[in-house]
Amino acid sequence: MAAPASRLPQAKMAAAPPGRAGRGVPRVRAARGACRARRDAADRGPGPPPAMGGVKAIGNDAEFQPELSAAGSRLAVVKFTMRGCGPCLRIAPAFNALSNKYPQATFLEVDVHQCQGTAATNNISATPTFLFFRNKVRIDQYQGADAVGLEEKIKQHLENDPGNNEDTDIPTGYMDLMPFINKAGCECLNESDEHGFDNCLRKDSTYLESDCDEQLLITVAFSQPVKLYSMKLQGPDNGQGPKYIKIFINLPRSMDFEEAERSEPTQALELTPDDIKEDGIIQLRYVKFQNVNSVTLFVQSNHGDEETTRITYFTFIGTPVQATNMNDFKRVVGKKGESH
Repeated sequence: MAAPASRLPQAKMAAAPPGRAGRGVPRVRAARGACRARRDAADRGPGPPPAMGGVKAIGNDAEFQPELSAAGSRLAVVKFTMRGCGPCLRIAPAFNALSNKYPQATFLEVDVHQCQGTAATNNISATPTFLFFRNKVRIDQYQGADAVGLEEKIKQHLENDPGNNEDTDIPTGYMDLMPFINKAGCECLNESDEHGFDNCLRKDSTYLESDCDEQLLITVAFSQPVKLYSMKLQGPDNGQGPKYIKIFINLPRSMDFEEAERSEPTQALELTPDDIKEDGIIQLRYVKFQNVNSVTLFVQSNHGDEETTRITYFTFIGTPVQATNMNDFKRVVGKKGESH
């Protein structure tokens, strides 16, 4: 059975009593019966072993953001730990081993007492807590000392990993949303049997092609609400690349081609040959795509009036709605009336 995380309840701001160091500094406190944080190092007991292998230990708050920036669009796995925390000690060897097993990701370790500001900013309420970031955007979390569950979460985020081929054209603070596409909830009407929708979700030589005519009606479902900033819709330069498209969001049911033709879209686009090149980015009206669960894309025509349309690669750029705003600073301290 996996060891539970040690709870660190939120409470109101309270200043330290007179004569004690750290007056007014936010504290992360442990729940009764869990791993207790002591201000004096001698009272804390043994801490987790020093970070080894591919794990970078964060020594203070000032180091955290630069390390996230350095990771770029690579997956960053951040372990929040606390001295004297039994589950933290037990998961430490496995975390070090995972850092060596998955070198394509960045592994960081943060002590909640050495980096109180970072812990507070990220609303850490238990240890060990593992946060997952891309492009400095928080995308997921995992709590507890279950090494198997942690590895499954890492593998989930490394699948179709856009960080393997870093996209320098993605603005800071945004990310490739491919890991959030729920393939089981996607649908494509008029796709060819030989060249189906799944092909355009991979960066390889395969492609999506329409069947009876040049039109496609694609519905993309996300595993959680997202904000869309832009998209990539790549096609060949032989005239089969998509040209006129209509975009709809959060439809209550699937639409057919006739309904797509007559309905007012969230945004309509006329793509240029440059838009559908490998380095092309198609900007969306960001304010209209703030809480998106699904996108329906109606491809009306292609550039060469060809009989069929091809899409070689397709993805969205944005953020999950639940992503942490790193400018928000919410303090986690002792309860009112408690001493530090």
